[in-house]
Amino acid sequence: MRKIRPLGVLVLVVGPSGVGKDTLINGAREALGSDSRFTFVRRIVTRPADAELEDHDSIDPVTFSAMQASGRFALSWDAHNLRYALPISVDTDLALGRIVVANVSRHVISTARAKYPHSVVVLISAEISERAARLRRRGRENPDQISSRLARESAPVPAGVTPVVIDNSGSVAIGIATFVMALHSIANTN
Repeated sequence: MRKIRPLGVLVLVVGPSGVGKDTLINGAREALGSDSRFTFVRRIVTRPADAELEDHDSIDPVTFSAMQASGRFALSWDAHNLRYALPISVDTDLALGRIVVANVSRHVISTARAKYPHSVVVLISAEISERAARLRRRGRENPDQISSRLARESAPVPAGVTPVVIDNSGSVAIGIATFVMALHSIANTN
């Protein structure tokens, strides 16, 4: 794998299910919409899209495999019996010096940091009771699946990575404001 030496910064947004990653990313996208320094990447996922629950582009597994084989993804990974990817446009945005914000799995952090050494990890957290309530409202899983999902959480980031941590247990407005401030800080230090 070739390393990309971008002028910009790849912001890897991670956190367990139910912490509100997509909510914060969508809020920041709206808040920073007129700031051309920022690009918010839509993931490609082998699951039907539900705009209210998760912002992504859906494709079937065969198309995903063909796109991956032809080098059309910047990053790809498997999680929860699905395939995920970031489009190759990430490389262009980084080369143009943008702050590229992407929701990714913690399992792809090492690969992403190897390819994009100038990346930052933002770890979103929330109290477990709030996460459980959010997962119930999301409606994708039954109560046993939600309990299993909450119980299986492991270390959120690889050893040696110091993430920017945002607690999103409170109101949506406070979470978005905190995330936007973190993105401004990243933009101003890089």
